[in-house]
Amino acid sequence: MDHRIELRHLRYFLALAEELHFGRAAQRLHIAQPALSQQIRRLEKIVGAELFRRTSRSVRLTEAGAAFRPRARSLLDRLAADLDEAGRIGRGEAGRLDIAFITSATEIVSEHLRAFSRRRPEVQVALHDGFTTDVLAALERGTADIGIVRDPEERDAIDLVLLASERLVAVVPATHPAADGDQVNAGALAADPLILFPRAAGPRAFDLNTRPFRQAGVDVRVAQEHSDWHTILMFVAAGRGVSVAPYSVTTLLPAGARRIELEGPPTVSRIFLATRRGDDRPLLRAFVAPHPDP
Repeated sequence: MDHRIELRHLRYFLALAEELHFGRAAQRLHIAQPALSQQIRRLEKIVGAELFRRTSRSVRLTEAGAAFRPRARSLLDRLAADLDEAGRIGRGEAGRLDIAFITSATEIVSEHLRAFSRRRPEVQVALHDGFTTDVLAALERGTADIGIVRDPEERDAIDLVLLASERLVAVVPATHPAADGDQVNAGALAADPLILFPRAAGPRAFDLNTRPFRQAGVDVRVAQEHSDWHTILMFVAAGRGVSVAPYSVTTLLPAGARRIELEGPPTVSRIFLATRRGDDRPLLRAFVAPHPDP
């Protein structure tokens, strides 16, 4: 005999446990009374114990039936919750997103997350920061679902959507001779130690940040490398050198640092939203799709 319990066994058992009357339970289930009796006997055979005490005048739960009743209800409720969750995940209303991002785009990431969380409050979001090269590698490995990168190289497996563009500016110590001016030529900073992120963090971004020096005919030599802009700006403020940075990271400069516009045509840095090519999950589309704030 097949000893597997089917969902209908649980539904039939609970209906009879609540009605304690075969006729009413069968009517509630829209099945014939003999069929209900047969399925209850089959369930009792599987359990190996009587679940109902039957007489010609009454039906009542046995001790085993009374113990099984809350468990049967819990099983059905859990299944209903799991089915509901699966449906919400399939529709992009729930689930988990792993987002890898560069720290210089933290403000953009925060804005997107605020808007997305209002639309999808049940979605769990895990955040991971790193260099542009790290973010792209995480997408290709499948350890990140969405990436926020700056000036990335194109990759066959990655789709890019432009999020923002901003100019690059010079950052110098407050004691620097150019600190009180409105503009500075990169050539005037040639004698100062250059503080920047390593080229391996993002070759295209590095080349953009150093372009003003090359355009001024200056050989680029990075004196100090650091992994995040906060540290770079703190060292500039401490008088250890100068830097060229995206405008957005200079909006809250530490005391002792000054932002100055660079002379000449602006060098523009671009921030992109990156996803794996062909990844068309509803949850991903819900994050990527533009939604104006209410």
